[in-house]
Amino acid sequence: MYAAIVFLPLLGCVIAGLLGRVIGARASELVTTGLLFASAALSVVAFGQVALGGGETQIIQVLSWIHSGSFVADWTVRVDSITAVMLVVVTGVSSLVHLYSIGYMHEDPHRPRFFSYLSLFTFAMLMLVTSNNFLQLFFGWEGVGLASYLLIGFWYTKPSANAAAMKAFIVNRVGDFGFALGIFGIWTVFGTLDFDEVFAAAPSMVGRTFEFAGMYPDILTTLCLLLFVGAMGKSAQLGLHIWLPDAMEGPTPVSALIHAATMVTAGVFLVCRCSPMFELSPFALQFVTIVGASTAFFAATVGLFQNDIKRVIAYSTCSQLGYMFAAAGVAAYNAAMFHLFTHAFFKALLFLGAGSVIHAMHHEQDMRKMGGLAKAIPFTWAMMLIGNLALTGVGIPLLHVGFAGFYSKDAIINSTFAAHTGVGSYAFTLLLLAAGMTSFYAWRQFLLTFHGPYRGNAAVADHGHQPADDHSHDEPLDDDHGHHEHHAPKLSEVHESPLVMLVPLGVLALGALFSGGVFFQYFLGEGAHHFWRESLVVPEGHEGHLPLWVEFGPLVVTIIGFLIAYYYYILHPKLAAAIQAKQSPIYLFFYNKWYFDELYDLIFVRPALKLGRFLWKRGDGTVIDGLGPDGIAARVLDATRGAVKLQTGYLYHYALAMLLGVVALATWFVVQGGAP
Repeated sequence: MYAAIVFLPLLGCVIAGLLGRVIGARASELVTTGLLFASAALSVVAFGQVALGGGETQIIQVLSWIHSGSFVADWTVRVDSITAVMLVVVTGVSSLVHLYSIGYMHEDPHRPRFFSYLSLFTFAMLMLVTSNNFLQLFFGWEGVGLASYLLIGFWYTKPSANAAAMKAFIVNRVGDFGFALGIFGIWTVFGTLDFDEVFAAAPSMVGRTFEFAGMYPDILTTLCLLLFVGAMGKSAQLGLHIWLPDAMEGPTPVSALIHAATMVTAGVFLVCRCSPMFELSPFALQFVTIVGASTAFFAATVGLFQNDIKRVIAYSTCSQLGYMFAAAGVAAYNAAMFHLFTHAFFKALLFLGAGSVIHAMHHEQDMRKMGGLAKAIPFTWAMMLIGNLALTGVGIPLLHVGFAGFYSKDAIINSTFAAHTGVGSYAFTLLLLAAGMTSFYAWRQFLLTFHGPYRGNAAVADHGHQPADDHSHDEPLDDDHGHHEHHAPKLSEVHESPLVMLVPLGVLALGALFSGGVFFQYFLGEGAHHFWRESLVVPEGHEGHLPLWVEFGPLVVTIIGFLIAYYYYILHPKLAAAIQAKQSPIYLFFYNKWYFDELYDLIFVRPALKLGRFLWKRGDGTVIDGLGPDGIAARVLDATRGAVKLQTGYLYHYALAMLLGVVALATWFVVQGGAP
């Protein structure tokens, strides 16, 4: 059963990819979606048996993989509590995305290829989370990167999609290089890549150092930091985050799959899986906390003024991932996993809800051209409302009742305060500020989209100098799929999405409503130790000793964020437009994403292009072509042409040549004989 969970999506990928033209698009959709739902059903069974039921960790060997000397790495399927959680999240969201895509992609002529890529992506992620050693995890890690490249650039005739796919692939290679070094280091230090063996031997390495360039860094700290660099790339943390918003160039179902439950959560899973190692390195945990909290704050500031409906949610994902890493950094790994679990439901709900809006608006994504859609698409409005309430963490602290995000996000904020460290206080302050900004941009998006007057026919001036592709539309730029320009429809033309797209929204809404309350006791409550067992380091709870102002802090800033958004975008919308038109430095700074793209372009991209051009013109053209193999070949041809000219056919020419040769030879002998 456990192996079937992993390989059913691969079977769907192969059928749709190789036989799609034979069986047709409809059959490809049904086969891949059906196999994903079967995998999801088996994942629920595994979750019940292993996690909720307290069953033993299941390790099933699939095949004997690599045996070289003392190095052994078999392909096995490991299912413990943390894996069971990830199986439910990955297969659950992916199956619903498959179903949703049947409606969303119904006009695309390349549906078999799309569904094959979706299933390949899911298989790679399942291979990652069921790995029993670092090498298998790395293969799944790279498989997810490859599949994301294919999905983001699915509409390959669209230049911005190609650029976004390349950007995601290259930026992730930076993080993956650090991850690979970490794996090499683990093998060097421990002589094995098996999780259980490495974690069991890790305490023996506490305090031990190694020599590098005249320095003596700590072994465990170095290994943990290298692993975290990989996590930073895959989970889009500050510095390696620039690929995530551009991934919106892929179809909306791809955005939901990448940003909600799969690729971006791989880094959080890695840190939590390696919690026995990170627990032994306080410095590495502090670094994780600082990066996570800084990312949460940074992404929240950027999300404040974005106008593309999908990009707002993308920066929200980046911010929420920062929450998860901040929790892991203060050793609240179970809180990080709980937020990963609840976040998957409401973030997938928001992305698919945004896709429903885009579908209704004939592929328009600019929120400034929306408004008043609540009456036209009431079901989508209700689903987005639930998603926003869950994202902003609405709930009542004393009664401990609320939406899914309330339980997990508040637990993270409380755990940073309860850490009682300088780094913990830093994280607490930034996460609290980020919670208020999250409320503002989430409700700003909701109010601009669904309330106020309809602005579909209004001309919009982009005062933020945002790049042209920032408002690109969710469809390719070729004749098969649409037009180069889009015009928002009349309000009377806005229609609700088909049932096949609305059903997944309803299922995800149930998760956004109830997943926090139902599973709190298992993830964070009294049953946490029994639930997680040896799969995760579970800290002792301290939330019962928190001050009242800490308990109510997230709710207060959430209410403030909502009131500010309501004031500017419902009560005084002209005031918001006037503030935007002023183009103040702080507005431009946030709107242009802290100028990270421009900075990287200046520091890395332009010098790399100049170096490449220099190597092309001077290295390849002048040196290699001029002096290297091409140059030698050209000189041989020149010599040959000269020799050919000597073949005149006149006897006296040949006699003269022979005479000159004899003279030259005699001269050489004379010179040699006269030498001492």
